[in-house]
Amino acid sequence: MGYQKYRAVQELSQSTAEVSEIVFFLLGAMTIVEIVDSHQGFKLVTDNISTRNPKTLLWVIGFVTFFLSSVLDNLTSTIVMVSLLRKLVPPSEYRKLLGAVVVIAANAGGAWTPIGDVTTTMLWIHGQITTLKIMQGLFVPSVVSLMVPLALMSLTSEANGSSQTSSSLLSSEQMAPRGQLVFAVGLGALVFVPVFKSLTGLPPFMGMLLGLGILWILTDAIHYGESGRQRLKVPQALSRIDTQGILFFLGILLSVGSLEAAGILRQLANYLDANIPNADLIASIIGVASAIIDNVPLVAATMGMYDLTSFPQDSDFWQLVAFCAGTGGSMLIIGSAAGVAFMGMEKVDFFWYFRKVSGFALAGYVAGIITYLAGQNIPLSLPTSLADIPFITGS
Repeated sequence: MGYQKYRAVQELSQSTAEVSEIVFFLLGAMTIVEIVDSHQGFKLVTDNISTRNPKTLLWVIGFVTFFLSSVLDNLTSTIVMVSLLRKLVPPSEYRKLLGAVVVIAANAGGAWTPIGDVTTTMLWIHGQITTLKIMQGLFVPSVVSLMVPLALMSLTSEANGSSQTSSSLLSSEQMAPRGQLVFAVGLGALVFVPVFKSLTGLPPFMGMLLGLGILWILTDAIHYGESGRQRLKVPQALSRIDTQGILFFLGILLSVGSLEAAGILRQLANYLDANIPNADLIASIIGVASAIIDNVPLVAATMGMYDLTSFPQDSDFWQLVAFCAGTGGSMLIIGSAAGVAFMGMEKVDFFWYFRKVSGFALAGYVAGIITYLAGQNIPLSLPTSLADIPFITGS
């Protein structure tokens, strides 16, 4: 009895420590993004979108969101881009379609960097993936999973209609004092985290909190003595971030931890291995399931089912799980935080998204998986084989 109690306490301590790393990481990241947003720092990105052609705007919005989401989390990227769309395009079917592009692009962009999505961050913190390998392995599949839906959407009547855009609203919000500096330091702090981890070997949340500390000192120095600018400082930003979402992750991850400690996830893994012999297929099924179930518990459960002895660090399985869980959520509007945010902001209903967008998102998802598997199974040895090409060697 005493041993079981000791083991339970040990398991709880270990789970709490692992989950806390993710929670502190998210707290730091969300606060940095909130500070940049309160200084209107993202206007640097959004003010440079000047195209008025509906089809071009579709592609521009897609790729701006894709790269924004690779540094910010999907939810923040979606909120920033949908807010921009409200200023660029009047309410219409076309604006809804652009919003759907933002959701697909945010989920695809988050999949290929360790800081772009909660699920990839979890896999990175726990050592299943490393920064350079995940970026090398998933960049092209992520681009494909965005380009296929964009190409198909470009053919729809909404994208080919005439679009009346309203640019008068764009200049209404002014950037806060030193907004550009805050944007540069905030973005630098986020990008610095993987570098910090590889240089020091310390956990990523410490790098994120270090970045937040630097930004805190900077914003306090900029706004010192200005009583009207309290909302631009870190204490106020901390009160505005999505604490409910973070507590949700805390509860979910501890629940999954208890299932893992009880051995239930191991049994599920054995069952899947016995009935589905192909690991790639298991990862693809996880992605489809993430369209219905939240991808955080799914990935946490997968990490509990398969340890690093089953699939070593940076194996195809972990990369495919990161890709599928990230992009699979685009297939239904309820499948990702980005989709739910878009649903709330633009009052889009489940069935409109299902009719108009789910098919495109599924096509992108399948194309991305095929691209990834093709890339892994066809070894690309370009640098060594270039000399064999006749016109380069001159033969």
